[in-house]
Amino acid sequence: MTDYLHDLQFGSFLTPSAGNPDDAVALAVLSEQVGLDLVTFQDHPYQPGFLDTWTLLSYVAARTSTVRLSPNVANVPLRPPAVLARSAASLDLLSGGRVELALGAGAFWDAIVAMGVPRLSPGESVVALEEAIEVVRQTWDADARGGVRVDGVHHQVLGAKRGPAPSHDIGLWVGALKPRMLRLIGRSADGWLPSLFYLQPGDLARGNAVIDEAATEAGRDPGQVRRLLNVAGTFSTTARAQLDGPPAHWAAELAQLTLTEGVSTFILASDDPRQLRIFAEEVAPAVRELVGAARAGAVSTPRPAAAVPLTRTALAVRATPAPAPRGEASVLDEAARPVGPTPDPDRRYTPHEQATGQHLVDIHDHLRAELDQLHDLIEQVATGMLGAAAARSHIHAMTLRQNKWVLGGYCESYCRVVTTHHTLEDEGIFPHLRRRDPRLGPVVDQLQVEHEQIHEVLEEVDRALVAFVSVEDGMEDLRRAVDLLSDTLLSHLSYEEQVLVEPIARLGLG
Repeated sequence: MTDYLHDLQFGSFLTPSAGNPDDAVALAVLSEQVGLDLVTFQDHPYQPGFLDTWTLLSYVAARTSTVRLSPNVANVPLRPPAVLARSAASLDLLSGGRVELALGAGAFWDAIVAMGVPRLSPGESVVALEEAIEVVRQTWDADARGGVRVDGVHHQVLGAKRGPAPSHDIGLWVGALKPRMLRLIGRSADGWLPSLFYLQPGDLARGNAVIDEAATEAGRDPGQVRRLLNVAGTFSTTARAQLDGPPAHWAAELAQLTLTEGVSTFILASDDPRQLRIFAEEVAPAVRELVGAARAGAVSTPRPAAAVPLTRTALAVRATPAPAPRGEASVLDEAARPVGPTPDPDRRYTPHEQATGQHLVDIHDHLRAELDQLHDLIEQVATGMLGAAAARSHIHAMTLRQNKWVLGGYCESYCRVVTTHHTLEDEGIFPHLRRRDPRLGPVVDQLQVEHEQIHEVLEEVDRALVAFVSVEDGMEDLRRAVDLLSDTLLSHLSYEEQVLVEPIARLGLG
């Protein structure tokens, strides 16, 4: 049971269908818009019903600006590694460092052979892939002396010029299940990318053990190998099975896979826009919060250092003051807020306890930063509306409608993130704090009341948003609603930090 403490990432695994090429591109663009970190496409060059994956990745790179891109996984038998290395480095340079490279040894050998490539046995495939990884790494090492030299059984590259070097350190991930390939990952790769729907119970734990052992034998830290996972499932109203249930059910299961199996990148295999939105806007934030809370409350790391005396100091974490209100209306009675138990002035806190207290502030800082982005976007769209009114042109009107929908999507996404955060507090953190210190009862009650009041403000934002995207103007009503949300939420976050930072540091997050 291992958490390798990698940062969490979420992505999409899309079908490169040639029947309607625009659909695959639109889903990739949507993945970026809803906040996913990664877009991947399966790679089957022998399948005439699919677009060529590398061509599609290049096209999508030009249509996006932030999301990272990768094959899932590149068919190495049909893509010579020296050429593949240059293709990946070139696209990484052109896209601003947004390419990763997942590799596969080949699975459908009848189709591969039909394309003109000699058949390899499973054992030969492992050797060929390890040789290919060496070719790729040498090709990218543009500053090394001499040419690329890999005199392998299946790949012979004898003096090819090196370069270009990619814009960033491209991750080499390998899709595999069998022990020989897992040992290869431990020795040579940067990531393991299996698919949950092909795994049997215990396969993740067994695979991690093989990779970790091979990495250690090769003189590598097992934590250098990222653990990724393709997932698929159904969103439904009640939890019925693995990844079959509401978003909170998904979040709990994926967080468990991070904390017990070390998985840090989840890639949803789906071509359904609704599923991608729910995964990005509801599941991903909830997983991040659950894992963050568990990590902040952990008593040890998977690879503990030698024991050293703990230094205890006064609590250094401070609540963030609420800014001056944007508007005059308020739904909170700030004067009626209880202050909670007085902290022990002589109490000192370990670095771990300090970090646990800081975790709440870090989550709130993320909410504050995205709220600032929402205000900035509102002003940008408002300015565009004035420009469109002055220009009175068809193209300006089209741009205005597009920008209104972008703002609407961002606003809706932010409201979902806030609701998810409050739900996790109400169902997990608050009951724990109340049990551990009953004196916190009044402040927990007040915070839950304020959660309900904020929910009412969110519904007002939703009503203003519906009007905004469907009428000629509506900007002033939306701005007033978001200003009220800002004043209410920032006041609440500041109060919550004032009354809970010390108890969380003292009692943990549960």
